[in-house]
Amino acid sequence: MPSNVYVSPHPLDQHKLTLLRRIQTEPKKFREVIGELATMLVYEATQDLRLDPATIATPLTTMQGAYVGEKIGLVPILRAGLGMVEGAWQLLPQAEVWHLGLYRDEKTLKPVSYYNKLPVAPTVDVVLVLDPMLATGGSATAAVQVLKEWGVARIKFVGLVAAPEGIAMLHSHFPDVPVHVAAIDERLTGPGDEFPTGYIWPGLGDAGDRQFGTG
Repeated sequence: MPSNVYVSPHPLDQHKLTLLRRIQTEPKKFREVIGELATMLVYEATQDLRLDPATIATPLTTMQGAYVGEKIGLVPILRAGLGMVEGAWQLLPQAEVWHLGLYRDEKTLKPVSYYNKLPVAPTVDVVLVLDPMLATGGSATAAVQVLKEWGVARIKFVGLVAAPEGIAMLHSHFPDVPVHVAAIDERLTGPGDEFPTGYIWPGLGDAGDRQFGTG
């Protein structure tokens, strides 16, 4: 596994991921837990943000403190990535949010772009791509390509669960993009499985459908 793939070992992350995996977890609870888990994963993904020193006054004296010196953008991949935005905002309330609409063609498993409202020039220094599932890697790769062409130098992928195939796909195109997830599962489903091809196994099902009560 590449050195810039980070799997959270935190007990609370694993607890919350187990709640998401359970088939009994209803959409309301599913949305709540996705937000909570996103907060913790974003915390881990932002440990290397640049700090700029600042002189501040405390109630007792003055001292040298520091503020984050980079502008951060959140790019949820529609629609499933929307559930991670509120959790990320808990830590990064000033972050800009830009949406990319990508869906996976269920026959070809290729990403199809249908929405992109990025401005002409980048307005942020660091972008966190938010998507619960890194399955085939097609949507994540397409999103990073769009952001690279937009002019963003630092991009990170933050998800909940990844398949080895998705990590391999993303890093075959963009080895410089770190991946932060709560788990790397066994594989993707294939033609010999009773489930649709291209789902993460054992996974947690379709994260979009489970959030929004569809499917």
